[in-house]
Amino acid sequence: MSSYDVVIPTTGRATLGAVLCGLGAADGPLPGRVLLVDDRPGDPRPLAIRPPAVLAGRTVTVRGSARGPAAARNAGWRRSRAEWVAFLDDDAIPGPGWRADLRGDLGGAEADVAGVQGTIRVPLPRHRRPTDWERNVAGLAHAAWATADLAYRRRALEAVGGFDERFPRAYREDSDIALRLIAGGWRIVRGARTIVHPAGRADRWASLRKQTGNADDALMAALHGGQWRERAGAPRGRLRRHAGTAAAGSLTLAAAATRHERLAAAAGFFWLGGTCELAWARIAPGPRTRDEVATMLMTSAAMPFAATWQRARGELRARRLARGGPLIGRPGPLEAVLFDRDGTLVIDVPCNGEPDRVQPLPGAAEALARLRASGSRVALVTNQAGIGRGLVSREQVEAVNAHVAELLGPFDAVRYCPHAPEDRCGCRKPAPGMLLDIAGELGVAPERCAMVGDIGSDVEAAIAAGMRSVLVPTSRTRRAEISAAPELASTLGEAVDILLGAEAVT
Repeated sequence: MSSYDVVIPTTGRATLGAVLCGLGAADGPLPGRVLLVDDRPGDPRPLAIRPPAVLAGRTVTVRGSARGPAAARNAGWRRSRAEWVAFLDDDAIPGPGWRADLRGDLGGAEADVAGVQGTIRVPLPRHRRPTDWERNVAGLAHAAWATADLAYRRRALEAVGGFDERFPRAYREDSDIALRLIAGGWRIVRGARTIVHPAGRADRWASLRKQTGNADDALMAALHGGQWRERAGAPRGRLRRHAGTAAAGSLTLAAAATRHERLAAAAGFFWLGGTCELAWARIAPGPRTRDEVATMLMTSAAMPFAATWQRARGELRARRLARGGPLIGRPGPLEAVLFDRDGTLVIDVPCNGEPDRVQPLPGAAEALARLRASGSRVALVTNQAGIGRGLVSREQVEAVNAHVAELLGPFDAVRYCPHAPEDRCGCRKPAPGMLLDIAGELGVAPERCAMVGDIGSDVEAAIAAGMRSVLVPTSRTRRAEISAAPELASTLGEAVDILLGAEAVT
């Protein structure tokens, strides 16, 4: 079977324990790692969760940025090195055959398949009709590309840059990434596995809070065009009716305030009719209990105004955000900068095992000092194939690294890859292994890190890890690497200027 990790973003829901127990009890091969992305805002305490014994040595907690599920999923999959990343919500409980079915889903995926979606089952009460909230959650069973249970190839995620973090809610971020993947020639198919998603309970005003999704619909239209719903299989919704009802209600108030009684009466008639139609459409299929009817009446009176306001707000935001292309969302302030060693910080001496031969490049010490003074952490990450080829020992490389630190100042983390290219390891750049290890050691999300290097493999490793990259070319940098680099600097000092300048406006 293809290797896979599981990523579960969580805000600390009580159902997380049941998700982990279901995952641990399921038949089939275990995941390489279970990456729990702790996305609770402002809570420094560790998650109060104990995974089942079978997952205990495989479960890793990643600190999220509390900016929504898109950012949390990015923080999780960028820590993965597996071929596939299976995303689960923290209230999506795998059944007994989930892992075995996942094995079949992934094993049968053709080369152009980016993702395999599971089936979501939402249990509804048998003794009564479902409430408006329960019917809303039950819609997940028919949703296309719902990331409550969707396994993506990591290579496909890398190809599109991951989830768009401008979608701050669990709404439309899954449709957005699916449309981008399909536009890139990938396919998303449905597999055989099943998860159970409880409907749960909601307070009286939950349906009004959900109207914030109208703002995300505006962003979808800005990014994918007016026909995005047809391509995404998303229902049209009631926005036009909401807008008409809200306009009639506003006109009623305005006409009454200016003593235009006939106009106020006519507009009020349309407002009342629209509100009653909406309320009945929500009451009729439900249990019609006293509490449910009261909730539907109160929220139906406010919903057209809430939906219209959120859409108008979203249109303004979408125009501003969509100017920057598909993935402009800023991840927050820069927290760590990783540097290549040879050719970037010091003169490149092939397979150097002698500390006395270390010569810092001009401006290296000053550039690092400026970053440290800004509060950013600095790290060293270097390929050392000479170890794998028997040309230099680990002890010699570590002595050279220590002398680099003596000359340029201390590093917050140091990693080196001892493998030769033919070993096909996951740590040698352009693979992202060392970069992700450093981010994990420092406790920094990869998207808040940057990589500075002198050749294309440094840039490629940064992109694969979800980090920003700045290339500082030298005489050995190929033209193709320069033209492909997202950002260029002529010196280390200029690279730091670029990074600190970006941090200042974040």
